[in-house]
Amino acid sequence: MSETIQVRPATLRDAKAIAQIHAAASVESYRGVLPDDQLKSISSVEKRQAYWREAIEYCEPQVQVAVENDKIVGFIGFDRSRDAKTRPTTGEIWAIYAAPTHWDQGVGVALWDAARDGLSEEGCTSVTAWVPLRNERALRFHESAGFKREMSTAKTATVGAIKIEEVRMQRSLMNR
Repeated sequence: MSETIQVRPATLRDAKAIAQIHAAASVESYRGVLPDDQLKSISSVEKRQAYWREAIEYCEPQVQVAVENDKIVGFIGFDRSRDAKTRPTTGEIWAIYAAPTHWDQGVGVALWDAARDGLSEEGCTSVTAWVPLRNERALRFHESAGFKREMSTAKTATVGAIKIEEVRMQRSLMNR
């Protein structure tokens, strides 16, 4: 991991950069997987900026950013699990994205480390993440961080007008 990556809580001023990373990483992740017209529909920064401003303002989820040389290069949103029937000690990674220019440079690991520490401090003993089945990069990342696929949870999620198959992944927070 790069020694120059710092992780800190997001501020309202960070919402636009977070939205830009969210849109760019989503488009890059699904290029060649989704049709171009659907890629265009997930590239809106304005809607994402409003969402992340509200998330940061109300701390739901908690949002942290990865910064390198005063530039935001990734972000993570985490909190208690939103899934029905999960224990109150189950946390969830709501979103984790690195700028495509910073993929494979330790940004995701730095963000995951910060979220793991934050969730542990809140008393969480396990953590989940919903990951699209066609996003091989995201699946590999979560598996390298110790998450295991729960194939019985596979479902279709709707993102705007796009239907995406996703699976819940889970890992314990009791061990590093």
